[in-house]
Amino acid sequence: MITFVEEEVNARLKERRLIKKWIKQVAESYNYKLGDICYIFCNDEKILATNIEFLQHDYYTDIITFDYVEGDILSGDMFISVDTVKSNSELFSGSYEDELHRVVIHGILHLCGLKDKAPADEKKMRAAEDKALKMLSQLKSSIVDK
Repeated sequence: MITFVEEEVNARLKERRLIKKWIKQVAESYNYKLGDICYIFCNDEKILATNIEFLQHDYYTDIITFDYVEGDILSGDMFISVDTVKSNSELFSGSYEDELHRVVIHGILHLCGLKDKAPADEKKMRAAEDKALKMLSQLKSSIVDK
């Protein structure tokens, strides 16, 4: 089950049913089934506090993924800072919605085993994000065409 929780923020995540379907498709493309996935949308202060408390990292980030994967069942909690998503969308001259989708799927890709610390891994992660975002676009188009 996929749940979305907003902690003192409005994530403005539209078409949640469609997003859930997309997340499931991406997971299946990596041969995983969905277990319990929880997205916690929060502000910069909350993500910084979470980063310090659980990872001993004293910096802001857009997403922190807690991995509870067992076998081929994806489960995890993902904290997403909507403040950082908004800043990044402006920095990269994209829309907030597109950046939010990228971050949402970024967490799922981490649960699927993709890494992004080394330059080569980061390149693979970006390619996987782009492929997943294309899947979302196709999914939206298939609904509009009906």
